[in-house]
Amino acid sequence: MDQDMQRTKVNDVLKMEADGRSLSVMGWVRTFRSNRFIAINDGSCLANLQAYIDFEKWDETLLKKLTPGAALQVVGRWQSSQGAGQKGELVVEKLHIFGEADPSVYPLQPKKHSLEFLRQIAHLRFRTNTFSAVFRIRHQLAFAIHEFFHSRGFIYLHSPIITASDAEGAGEMFQVTTLDLKAPARTVEGEINFKEDFFGRAANLTVSGQLEGELAAMALSQVYTFGPTFRAEKSNTPRHLAEFWMIEPEVAFADLHSNMDLAEDLLKHVIHQVVNNCSEDLQFLHDREREDEMTKPQAERNTMGLKERLQFVLDNHFERITYTEAIEILKNSTPNKKGKFQYPVDKWGIDLQSEHERYLVEKHFSKPVILTNYPKEIKAFYMRVDDGEKTVAAMDILFPGIGEIVGGSQREERLDVLTRRMQEMHIPLEEMYWYLDTRRFGTCPHAGFGLGFERLVLFVTGMTNIRDVIPFPRFPGNAEF
Repeated sequence: MDQDMQRTKVNDVLKMEADGRSLSVMGWVRTFRSNRFIAINDGSCLANLQAYIDFEKWDETLLKKLTPGAALQVVGRWQSSQGAGQKGELVVEKLHIFGEADPSVYPLQPKKHSLEFLRQIAHLRFRTNTFSAVFRIRHQLAFAIHEFFHSRGFIYLHSPIITASDAEGAGEMFQVTTLDLKAPARTVEGEINFKEDFFGRAANLTVSGQLEGELAAMALSQVYTFGPTFRAEKSNTPRHLAEFWMIEPEVAFADLHSNMDLAEDLLKHVIHQVVNNCSEDLQFLHDREREDEMTKPQAERNTMGLKERLQFVLDNHFERITYTEAIEILKNSTPNKKGKFQYPVDKWGIDLQSEHERYLVEKHFSKPVILTNYPKEIKAFYMRVDDGEKTVAAMDILFPGIGEIVGGSQREERLDVLTRRMQEMHIPLEEMYWYLDTRRFGTCPHAGFGLGFERLVLFVTGMTNIRDVIPFPRFPGNAEF
């Protein structure tokens, strides 16, 4: 290894003039063609660096180690390339191999692998073009989210991962315990005695940072959480994970309308940042999706390509309609009348499905849609009850190809109404005294929403399975790596 020269990343090399300067590059072999051309990638960009090696000057034993996956350092001159497709190549003068990759057992070869296969080797899939592009975009999205909230004066709040409350009131939580599972402490009645547990009570992994966010917003005005959340729902689908990340802003002195404005601004900002800063990765994923779409029947293909969908969001003001208006549109729609919907829309009060949401966005309005004022029976206890007592000040943002991407509401700030709602939904008031205190002491109108980060990455990358946009997916029966 040549320690005298500072490493230059491939992304930086490819921006340089090929003027013969000496460079040191480190990365992994993608291909080694004709015993002359080494394609090197270090993850800094999608493109490979071509290194030219005069095989007659090198020992054959060393050259045989230049197989896909091998980690190496090359030192040489960055000069103009004679071949088409690249402006320069690194003419190798020194070569050091850090680690070999035996081609007889290394699972990634220079060919297209199925996503199903790559999920089985998630610890290695970062080395493919598809997943390196996905995770560079994921990084850009995360950075843009923090950038957006910081620029608006929000405080980044770290909400707890271990909690004793169920923010959604829906159960399906992972339990956290230090009790001996083979012989847990029990009460005289034979029940598990959680007073002997680490926290002196039952504890779980959080499903949301919202409630804690509300506490902080009542003093700091604008906060947001961005952290892992967990749900023990046994849904083995392309849209569900047991561990996922959520962005949840909470804003004091805000109503449903300002909440919608904030969410629309956030989504447009982060998508704009990706379009501006990840053009190479987006083009690759756009082309990849288009190639896959051509293998599907015409009726199942996306009506817009990936880049068109992103521009669609940037170019259009989000249409805002009530749930009641949406039900009327759907009831009278051609797909509903002809029985094309898997879930027919026949009455007010039903929970809308993805097919209904996509129809509104892609067919009826041809723009992103924000649905508001849902029936209170299908929404959470903390959403503000509207006048008339039938609906709540909720909002869902619907995107093409994916359906719901954001869910939020104006929160119920009235102590008496909130207490009644909690009793109706069997939320224990005694355990939630701390939440009710925010309504007892200095309550005010406030609002917030939740944006599922993986749902956002799914939309922006065009991937179709949520397990492909998180580094190490957790789902029923799987907690590997």
